[in-house]
Amino acid sequence: MSPVISLSGSVSLQSAALVFCRAILKQRMIHTINHGPIRELRLNRPPVNALTGDLIAALREAVESAPKDGVRALVLSGTPGRFCAGLDVPVLMGLDRRAITSLWRELYALMKALACSPVPIAAAILGHAPAGGTVLPLFCDWRIMADGEFKIGLNEVQVGIPLPAVILAALRRQVGPRQAERLSTAGLLMSPAQALEIGLVDELVPTEHVVEHSIEWCKTMIALPAEAMTATRHEARADLIALFRRDLNAELKKVAASWWHPETQATLRAVVDRLKKR
Repeated sequence: MSPVISLSGSVSLQSAALVFCRAILKQRMIHTINHGPIRELRLNRPPVNALTGDLIAALREAVESAPKDGVRALVLSGTPGRFCAGLDVPVLMGLDRRAITSLWRELYALMKALACSPVPIAAAILGHAPAGGTVLPLFCDWRIMADGEFKIGLNEVQVGIPLPAVILAALRRQVGPRQAERLSTAGLLMSPAQALEIGLVDELVPTEHVVEHSIEWCKTMIALPAEAMTATRHEARADLIALFRRDLNAELKKVAASWWHPETQATLRAVVDRLKKR
């Protein structure tokens, strides 16, 4: 066997091994649990399910592939007490411009996958859900949150990140223009009861029943005449879907560029310093 062929085979084996390792990593970050025709996608990136590029990509792929597997509804869950802490700022601060741009593109792709999913999705918000932890449920169909000493809200402004327009539009759709302005501009975090009062979440139940109630909600949806439910759901969500039917390249460039603004970087570094002291 010639050295060239041997080298090519070695590279192929290395590529295959890399793909396999990435697949295993994604499986570890997201636990897939089937409840009959309903699939639960459980975030599993301890300690707080903070979002990295790999986790975002894995979740997008899981959401997109589920209907192809015959899944009729999805539940997006996390760890009891910690649904999702948003972007993993300490990790992201070590990325270069190209990697940050790629991450934001992947996050937009995940939001699109949730918004445009052909099957209903219930967000089982099992605990704290700041920033990205609130973003994900915004693009789902129904939001059930744990009732307790938890916080939820889009606090991006408080950590120096301007709220992207597509997320603000989804928030406005959920809670109305006035509340969206109040919550986003000040970057407010609130209790589950306050979130329920303004319509940011749809139900509150004890933590141990959040996933169970989310599954039950899915069951009520898939028990309906499928064609009528699917067609009506598509029309009802047309405004949300339309957010991703337009050219978002300019918005993405603006969002990625804002990450590197001196004030944003200074605020994010202060956040990282505070986290290191905990």
